[in-house]
Amino acid sequence: MGGICGWIGFAGAPELLDTMAAPLSRFDRSPVQARRGQRSGVAVAAQAGSADVFQRDGLLVALWGQPRLDDPALAAQAAAQGVAATVAGLWPQGAQRTCAQVHGCFTLAIIDERSGEALLATDRMGVQPLTWQLAGETLVFGSSADCLLRHPLTPGVLDHQGLYNYVYFHMVPSPGTVYQGQQRLLPGHFLHYRQGRVEEQAYWRMQFEEDGKRSFGELKEEFLSVLRHSVKEAAGERKVGAFLSGGTDSSTIAGMLTQVGGVAADTYSIGFQAQGYDEMDYARLASRHFGTRHHEYYVTPEDVANAIPQVAAVFDQPFGNASAVPAFYCARMAQADGVTRMFGGDGGDELFGGNERYAKQHVFELYERVPRLVRKALLEPAVFNFPGGERVRLLRKARSYIEQASVGMPARLETYNLLGRYGAQQVFTDDFLAAADIGNPIATLERNYGRSEARSLINRMLALDLQVTLADNDLPKVMKACELAGVEVAFPFLNDKVVAFSAGLTPQQKLNGTQLRWFFKEALRGFLPDAIITKQKHGFGLPFGVWLQEHAQLQQLAADSLSDLKARKVVRGEFIEQLVGTHLKEHAGYHGTMVWVLMMLEQWFRAHRNV
Repeated sequence: MGGICGWIGFAGAPELLDTMAAPLSRFDRSPVQARRGQRSGVAVAAQAGSADVFQRDGLLVALWGQPRLDDPALAAQAAAQGVAATVAGLWPQGAQRTCAQVHGCFTLAIIDERSGEALLATDRMGVQPLTWQLAGETLVFGSSADCLLRHPLTPGVLDHQGLYNYVYFHMVPSPGTVYQGQQRLLPGHFLHYRQGRVEEQAYWRMQFEEDGKRSFGELKEEFLSVLRHSVKEAAGERKVGAFLSGGTDSSTIAGMLTQVGGVAADTYSIGFQAQGYDEMDYARLASRHFGTRHHEYYVTPEDVANAIPQVAAVFDQPFGNASAVPAFYCARMAQADGVTRMFGGDGGDELFGGNERYAKQHVFELYERVPRLVRKALLEPAVFNFPGGERVRLLRKARSYIEQASVGMPARLETYNLLGRYGAQQVFTDDFLAAADIGNPIATLERNYGRSEARSLINRMLALDLQVTLADNDLPKVMKACELAGVEVAFPFLNDKVVAFSAGLTPQQKLNGTQLRWFFKEALRGFLPDAIITKQKHGFGLPFGVWLQEHAQLQQLAADSLSDLKARKVVRGEFIEQLVGTHLKEHAGYHGTMVWVLMMLEQWFRAHRNV
């Protein structure tokens, strides 16, 4: 997939840039462009058309990805001189105005040795992450933390808080990382370095227009237009394919790709021989409906066991989303067909209101509208003090509803958190917890939740999910799976114009009562098959817990991994024994998730032996 890395404020050896850049091209062998200054350097690893570098008179500008300048005059200049050279001309206007002019998926680095300044920025949706660390007066940065580990000033020391947050969220949420001192830029943010000091600011925020008055017909026409444009723009001149799970998002992208290309699109699906996990029938339905060239692969338990060490190694942070495995096999199938760029449907849920928890939290919010006096003086005493209420099913459900509704947002989103159910003190060793704050995950969610200026609950949840669910989880899952397979990936829903369009929809057009993504589905009636519009949400979920009960190779891999993890004194040995010996047998699907999360932690440790 490539990436960017470099530093300012350090007179490194000439070969240091190559050393830092090596992790960026280890899978697809992307060519590396390196530029050095007196006390700085930048390297960009990318396939043709995904990198641009400009250097002149102490000024160095490097771009990775698919940056775009929408201003007509700037776009014309970029076409003639290159995007990096054009951005160099914007730099005197300041960091904020420079970043605001750049659109698309990109990572930007500007190093100005004349003034001792540097600018780092990532795109609005955080598709392309960027990690940085200030070591004394030296700023070191890279698309992967693995780059920073190769710089002599930032060798990497594990952070207990990052490890704790991983087990809590099954990934390490930004801006934190698993290394002390390292930070990741938030989506739509830039970092301004000035002579040894740094300042991070947002150059873009999601601005929701919650009082829209436009007609459905007008909105539908614009929506289909911007989506077609986004798919066409992302396809370019490459041979592209599309992930197809059979859900509304992937089916929409597959259909649009066939429509704008004028020929049958190549679509790729993964199936599982496990009851309740296989959604191949819906993928086939979408393929027949749009006339795509469909390709299928059924992942086996052996495939999972073989992929686990590779998947753990490709991530620079511990990562516990098991769907990365089927995404890898799907992308690998496409790469074998000569596809160079895959389209993912990620972002549709977070832009248009598609996650089931949005409807659930709407129901809980209704309780908050009941006058406090009525709740505290009448409802709650009646429900909680009713004699024998624990034996009455309706009262038990009422108690559960009130208990959850009484938890404030966004903490209420984590009432079913696995680590919360087990208890941190039962999972982690005392020595490990002494260097971690168990309240940090909720505090992090609260800070992110509080950044949004949206008035409605649905838009506040969408703003939170754009970072925590999308940028920190779903996008890295697909990006890294494709990197491991050796193909690029694009996300048409995350085109700036599609994002802007979604922000203009009213809250009711996203969540109509408890109807998820109401506008999205209604606008696509007649385009998508009705069966896909009404289907339950699923995706490429992995039946790991089920397979773990019966497959010897997976059992051995999990047992070996958890046994070695005990020796690291992070997780209590007795918890691991209870998890595998008791919990897993009680509910394989539920507790299998924690087995996966801990197994992948150990596998990540093994792949990063120098940490």
